[in-house]
Amino acid sequence: MNTAFWQGRRVFLTGHTGFKGGWLSLWLAELEAEVHGYALAPPTEPNFFTVAGVGKRLASSVIADIRDAAALERALQAARPEVVLHLAAQPLVRQSYAEPAETFAVNVMGTVNLFEAVRRTPGVKAVVNVTTDKCYENREWVWPYRENEALGGHDPYSGSKACSELATAAWRRSFLDAAGVQLASARAGNVIGGGDWAADRLVPDFLRALDAGRPLVVRSPLATRPWQHVLGPLSGYLMLAEKLCAEGTAFAEAWNFGPDEADARPVQWIVETLCARLPGAAWQRDAAPQPHEAHTLRLDSAKAHARLGWRPRWNLPRALEATLDWHQAWKSGADMATFSLAQIREYAA
Repeated sequence: MNTAFWQGRRVFLTGHTGFKGGWLSLWLAELEAEVHGYALAPPTEPNFFTVAGVGKRLASSVIADIRDAAALERALQAARPEVVLHLAAQPLVRQSYAEPAETFAVNVMGTVNLFEAVRRTPGVKAVVNVTTDKCYENREWVWPYRENEALGGHDPYSGSKACSELATAAWRRSFLDAAGVQLASARAGNVIGGGDWAADRLVPDFLRALDAGRPLVVRSPLATRPWQHVLGPLSGYLMLAEKLCAEGTAFAEAWNFGPDEADARPVQWIVETLCARLPGAAWQRDAAPQPHEAHTLRLDSAKAHARLGWRPRWNLPRALEATLDWHQAWKSGADMATFSLAQIREYAA
């Protein structure tokens, strides 16, 4: 990453109050970028955005809905960004079963609203649309998915993100490429890290159960996912945005940012590793019927390795250790802005 690139760079970041968006906001502020955020209020209490004091480091923070096209366009034009990083989303598979129409409205039409606002905002050079590893049509095979695999999705969340990818390709080809705006999409694995309190995510659920003195109830212990620390894909998004600005259309396409192959592990491996480290921790299997979720998912990030020079710097054991360290620091009353920045600097060093 070229840190000088970000100094004074005007950045518009959607989803800045979320888990990934909060970490990315803090990192951009550390790089001395001028960050303008647009998102709903933080989705949980507590939350990383508040606990780490992210709002104090931003040039502006607009609390509004990505589905409000007029408000979004006003905020984008007021920010006058060169780089747009789109992270705002309904990010949960199980919530998408309960609220499928809202999931599609946010993840598809919210993305379209952003692309339309970019078309009417002079000065934008690069847009990175963050989707997910779940945008692929899951074949339940053992091979990792590459960027040229078929898109699809069984559950509404996965389907909505596949649609977001199709919208990305359509707006790139039909409008933004001709306007000189470089548009790429980024597909990361299952991220972990300090400050995630979302429901129905493995590590936050584990930490909640531990703090409450009860065993973690696990839905699918044999499900395999590409686990990675949140700073891994965030570094990829930043490197991709740099390349879009510096080298243009050669990088305006889809990119995987996943962990090394060895870090695609079953859920059971994660919880047993955590239980071995933490006295009193325990887990049990949930015998109740569950909505469909993919069993096996792996990502092939060879393109990002070869063309961007990107690789994850922390393996899964280190990612879990960093997550537990963050949670313990928060429980002990540490200054979490300082602690989070120390982890960012360690990762970037």
